[in-house]
Amino acid sequence: MKEVFPNAFHGICMYHLLNNLKNKFKTKTKELEQHYIQIAKAYNLQEFHVLFYTLCCAVPGAKEYLERVGLDRWTRSHSPSRRYNIMTTNISESMNAALVKVRELPITAFVNEIRLLCQMWFFERRNKAKDFTSKMFKDVEKKLEKRRDQAQIMDIRYADEYNFNVIDGDQNFCVDMAVWTCTSGKFQLDQLPCEHVLVVVRKSAYEAYDLCSPFYSKEYWYESYSGVINPLPHITSWCIPEDVSSFKIMPPDVRTSAGRRRKRRIPSVGEKQSQPKCSRCRESGHNRATCQNPIALHPSGQTFTPCSTNPSFQGASFSYHLPFSIDDTNS
Repeated sequence: MKEVFPNAFHGICMYHLLNNLKNKFKTKTKELEQHYIQIAKAYNLQEFHVLFYTLCCAVPGAKEYLERVGLDRWTRSHSPSRRYNIMTTNISESMNAALVKVRELPITAFVNEIRLLCQMWFFERRNKAKDFTSKMFKDVEKKLEKRRDQAQIMDIRYADEYNFNVIDGDQNFCVDMAVWTCTSGKFQLDQLPCEHVLVVVRKSAYEAYDLCSPFYSKEYWYESYSGVINPLPHITSWCIPEDVSSFKIMPPDVRTSAGRRRKRRIPSVGEKQSQPKCSRCRESGHNRATCQNPIALHPSGQTFTPCSTNPSFQGASFSYHLPFSIDDTNS
């Protein structure tokens, strides 16, 4: 990877590292998970050190383990580049889920399915961005609205026309509008006005949208999907250059292992596999097609095995609510 993409940053999924931490130190408390997530998502070093010290005191050995992994690979505050909200590998998991039904196709058919999927996605997102009426992407609008509500209870002290002191409860934050920074770190790392900057916006002539990165704007959203993935006709009508058609590609020289190929991915450490739930009896571990549990039609219903000469019914068990009691028939 480093030879092909020398400038690419190799981060670690926050969720998978948490599972490894739980498995290594045999700790599965809610406090550990909450502290770890807060540490990973911390925006500044001061907040990171306070939370990290608390975690290390609660879990001996965690400090050496996490530092050996590399703080810059799983924390937002130490990352050499902006991670925004991409702290997990959910984007790749979503792509795997979208391709789960076509992954067993031949490679040419598989690539064509990916092309069709991207073609549909580009068309839908391009039209969605075109019809969008707000200046910013919808998720950004929600985040700004939430931060505006938080800014209502904060106070501000002026230093000069560019420097402000924002009082947030028992904490003070410095906002420098000349270089677009806030000591909380959110303004720099998210490229969006944090709640402290929005206090300054409310008390001055600044406009919140002007302080947002253009990458969040409707125009950039539309330009991201402006390219058109053209449809392909049948292979018989393709005009293939001679130098391409004459090129012979040999299959990879690999040894296929014996047995049936694995269809499901290997779960990571601590990952829980979801069990199917039967829609007939509402129990877990099987589905409706393999359900063998008798179903009572009424709480007082009787379950019995019918005596039938038909082989398909012999031994079958089902439930039925009798309109009378069995004891009444003997009287």
